[in-house]
Amino acid sequence: MAFEGLSDRLQEVFRKLRGKGKISEDDVKQAMREVRLALLEADVNYKVVKNFIAAVSERAVGQEVLKSVTPGQQIVKIVYDEMAKLMGEAENKLQVASRPPTVFMAVGLQGAGKTTTVAKLAKNSIKQGRRPLLVACDIYRPAAIKQLQVLGEQVGVPVFAAGQTDPVKIANDAVEFARAQNRDLVIIDTAGRLHINEELMSELKDIKQAVEPHEILLVVDAMTGQDAVNVAEAFNHDLGLTGVILTKLDGDTRGGAALSVKAVTGCPIKMVGMGEKLDALEPFYPDRMASRILGMGDILTLVEKAQENFDQQQAREMERKIRQQEFTLEDFLQQMQQVKSMGPLEDLLGMIPGMGKHIKEMKGEIDEKEFAHVEAIIKSMTREERHNPSILNGSRKKRIARGSGTRVQEVNRLLKQFEESRKLMKQLTEMGGKKGKRMGLPNFKLPF
Repeated sequence: MAFEGLSDRLQEVFRKLRGKGKISEDDVKQAMREVRLALLEADVNYKVVKNFIAAVSERAVGQEVLKSVTPGQQIVKIVYDEMAKLMGEAENKLQVASRPPTVFMAVGLQGAGKTTTVAKLAKNSIKQGRRPLLVACDIYRPAAIKQLQVLGEQVGVPVFAAGQTDPVKIANDAVEFARAQNRDLVIIDTAGRLHINEELMSELKDIKQAVEPHEILLVVDAMTGQDAVNVAEAFNHDLGLTGVILTKLDGDTRGGAALSVKAVTGCPIKMVGMGEKLDALEPFYPDRMASRILGMGDILTLVEKAQENFDQQQAREMERKIRQQEFTLEDFLQQMQQVKSMGPLEDLLGMIPGMGKHIKEMKGEIDEKEFAHVEAIIKSMTREERHNPSILNGSRKKRIARGSGTRVQEVNRLLKQFEESRKLMKQLTEMGGKKGKRMGLPNFKLPF
């Protein structure tokens, strides 16, 4: 999980502060020393760490903080505010042209995931009602054009390609083509290199001058830490970046790039890659990321994910089934698949306030493979068996176990868990409804 080491260290520092009734300046200094070490170990830029600690310390040693009823909590709030400010304070949205087409130019070194990211950007823009066009301007890397065409087909977006000719002309022609075809967004996949050189920058400058992009987005790998910041500085100096897209933020990244890039380059992080799937690209919210790092959860993102993946009409129908004891294994499978579509379970749990610190303890219990086993068992049942599990006798269970590659004991365990879940959900729904009526509120809706 991203920022895991940093998050653990910071939460331990604040746990000590919260445990004290009164806090002195020496306590603050000791805490800031530990925060400084945690940030440096997370590969945050040294100057950024120095300025961050100075800003927090200045606010934290004020009399209104040290003499308050909850000084520990106030210091955590100060750290949260400064960390959000460090990463940009608020979401920085991608610019859209007043007269289409809008042009995005994606730049970066090889290996950062640039080509996959432009496809993700295209898919993301379709959700917003746009009609994107992908442009293959990486004419040097073997099979780069083919890769973009395959990705374009997967996300349902056309790709403008003209072989291994002049990339500046390709970009120019693509914009004209988009205008003629009523495509309101052009996303240019430019060439990368293993390292920054004059030839690369010269070509990118020529493309920039030719198409005048509304966004020049640097795609960098969050796993590279400080190297990502150095790359951002170099590209920003030569091209004047408008934003950064961090990829692989779902991996075991220490967090240095996310916490440093805005402060060092002045370029905001606009989007983050949170997985390999083509829909795993999210807007970057500095305040929400600061909340996650400090173990305070991220309920807003969790709610947004739920709204994207769950249909309101289906939710109402599901509640009706639960109330009337009509909830079947088929419904159970459908709900499980929808939860799965929201992303890794570990990441979802990390968005719940207070759960972050328990995830490490639960690692042995969080097994994504269990989803696959349950899915295989239910899919090995007939329609009648899914709707009426009471007919499952010994021979049927053996058949289901063989068909799903599991054991009869696992089939029995699933059936037991399903019955317990069904009873619990009915109780919760009824309790929510009664409580709501007493308080004059609408009926409680289960968060499926």
